Amino acid sequence: MLENIRIVLVNTSHTGNIGSVARAMKTMGLSQLTLVDPVQQPDSHASALAAGATDVLHHAKIVPTLAEAVADCGLVVGTSARNRTLDWPLLNPRECGAKVLDESPKYPVAMVFGREASGLTNEELQQCHFHVHIPANPDYSSLNLAMAVQTLCYEVRMQFLEQNQHSDDVPEYPRSEDLERFYQHLEQTLKDTGFIIRQHPGQVMNKLRRLFTRARPEENELNILRGILASVDKSIERS
Repeated sequence: MLENIRIVLVNTSHTGNIGSVARAMKTMGLSQLTLVDPVQQPDSHASALAAGATDVLHHAKIVPTLAEAVADCGLVVGTSARNRTLDWPLLNPRECGAKVLDESPKYPVAMVFGREASGLTNEELQQCHFHVHIPANPDYSSLNLAMAVQTLCYEVRMQFLEQNQHSDDVPEYPRSEDLERFYQHLEQTLKDTGFIIRQHPGQVMNKLRRLFTRARPEENELNILRGILASVDKSIERS
């Protein structure tokens, strides 16, 4: 899904900033960079500041207009360093990261960054579905271009890692038939050891079922329990 996330830089003045943005992107796992009408195309200075992210830099697309850069995008978020007169849906960086990641499996999405000195024009911001504002220190809100890109890319990555962690954390649970075989095995072993008296079984198995239902053992944990029972069975046979 990260391959569908595009960083768009509009009319960037300094090639070094383009290189620094490529570096900021790569550290967060993003690689799709589009340059809209840059004042100067990436050069050796940009490559130097990319610091190992020259692959992102060399594969960057250069287009003449923002409209062309986002033509195939289903979601476009424009960054704004200050409040505008436009009454547009506004996101904070964390909300932006979540929305971008949620929609990126469906179609390309773009986060758009404006000129170093003046940002995006109102006309350009109107081409965006949402605006995002980084709530920096109001007494000193001087974020350079690469810092702004790094901040939003970081939020995207945190959402990405959280989603992957949740998907990886979902355990494999045994099927009902496997649990029933375990209970049958457990009951037989407890009878063989004399813990359950055959003539007076009582409520032992009902209570043990309730115990394991509360614990809800995972599949590998159930396999361990079955292994323990098998070990007890062998010990009984030897004796």
